[in-house]
Amino acid sequence: MHEPGKQFLAWLSNPGWPGHCIALLAGTMSTLSLTPFGLWPLGLLSVALLYTGVQQLNPQQAFWRGWAWGLGLFASGASWVYVSIHVHGHAHPLLAGLLTAGFVSGLGLVFALMTWTWARWLRPEASGWLSLFAFSALWVLQELFRGWFLTGFPWLYHGYAHTDTWLAGWAPIGSVWLLSLLSVFTACLLTRVWAWRRQPLQLALATGLMAAIWLGGLGLGQVQWTQPHSQPVSVALIQADVPQSQKWDPEYIDNSLARYRDMSYAVAGVDLIVWSETAVPVLQSHAQAFVQTMADNLRAEGSQLITGIPADEYADERLHIYNAITVAGAADQTYRKHKLVPFGEFVPLEDWLRGLIAFFDLPMSSFSRGGIDQPPLLAAGQRLAPYICYEVVYPHFAARLAAKSDLLITISNDSWFGRSLGPLQHLQMARMRALESGRWMLRGTNNGVTALIDPQGRITQQIPQFEQASLVGEVQPYQGLTPWLRWRSWPLAAVIGSILLLSLIQRRRQT
Repeated sequence: MHEPGKQFLAWLSNPGWPGHCIALLAGTMSTLSLTPFGLWPLGLLSVALLYTGVQQLNPQQAFWRGWAWGLGLFASGASWVYVSIHVHGHAHPLLAGLLTAGFVSGLGLVFALMTWTWARWLRPEASGWLSLFAFSALWVLQELFRGWFLTGFPWLYHGYAHTDTWLAGWAPIGSVWLLSLLSVFTACLLTRVWAWRRQPLQLALATGLMAAIWLGGLGLGQVQWTQPHSQPVSVALIQADVPQSQKWDPEYIDNSLARYRDMSYAVAGVDLIVWSETAVPVLQSHAQAFVQTMADNLRAEGSQLITGIPADEYADERLHIYNAITVAGAADQTYRKHKLVPFGEFVPLEDWLRGLIAFFDLPMSSFSRGGIDQPPLLAAGQRLAPYICYEVVYPHFAARLAAKSDLLITISNDSWFGRSLGPLQHLQMARMRALESGRWMLRGTNNGVTALIDPQGRITQQIPQFEQASLVGEVQPYQGLTPWLRWRSWPLAAVIGSILLLSLIQRRRQT
């Protein structure tokens, strides 16, 4: 190896700030593997650098190396929260910057915990096959934890980088988490190729296993796990492009509703017309006359309206307001959002934080949580699995409703994130849900990206962001269960648990 290469490897493998800086840049490269960049080989390189960089570190050193990598990932891939805090939360730029820095730094601790656990409890003394499997399994465990802890932040999973690669064929088997496992394992395996160059058996085994993973994904991509049934459904998704600054302004509400009304009448005649999240920015009890009139008029043209609306009801002697999606004019056809966004839809430690800054008093940030066991919506003779905004990023949660449905529908208002990466990343996650379930996805948003997504996760039609337009097309209802919908995460959890247990036992024997 040339001298510069040796120096780089020394920086990467040893403790100290040069290795941490490399890890920081490597985490940033992982963001480049995701949409809209799609440079997925950089994601493999990113993981390979982290894996190599923690092989010789003690637990404390590995903690900081993992934190640097996580900081690079979230600072580059999730710093769009600044837009919500500063632009829509009206926080001073300095305060918004500090809150964003605290947010991404805190998320980086998840990777710090992962690499500390690796160095303290799991890393075999002799690097080999078990090391590769164990690091990959621990990575997925980290993603599972991150999707659960403190209501979860299931963003920037490594498997999303492979929505359009051969590995995508594995998604109906084990969801995005299986893609993460296989891609991280691939990255770790690539770090051993040079070391095994004089070991033909090891090199052949590595080559064969990698071919099985990637060619297997290509082959599985040709399998049709679900089957079409009934006739196609014609749909129109209304992207009204209502400015976020005016959405909840009482003086602008009539204007906003008129925009939705006129755009809907222009496409009347399709089976389903879909409005975005909280398209009706008025409590359901107060907007009943408008919504019922729209439903009646559109029904006369052969169309059924689905809209986002704040649903309200009195229970326990107080008013509860839910972020909801409803089939207009249909009794008991309202879904109330279960997975709420912290600070956007509810405020943790509300008694302490309310009133401190404007960000903690955003409009409609006091939503109640809907039940976990709600049925699909019934519209146009089909069962629709409804997801409101953030809910579509939870693989296990989304699978529960998808298994009972013929079509998937998600409505969102990504105006909170402006022209950042956030809305595009959100779209990629919706694509993965369609791929995992083998069903069409209708994605209706206020200002983009509004799209129709087929069962292979491909976008068939879309409207550009920040345009007022209607998307008219057809979707095909599907029935049947993919392996992921049938068994969820149990098989994957069993594999991960077995690998980690074996690694823990091996480590204890060596110490």
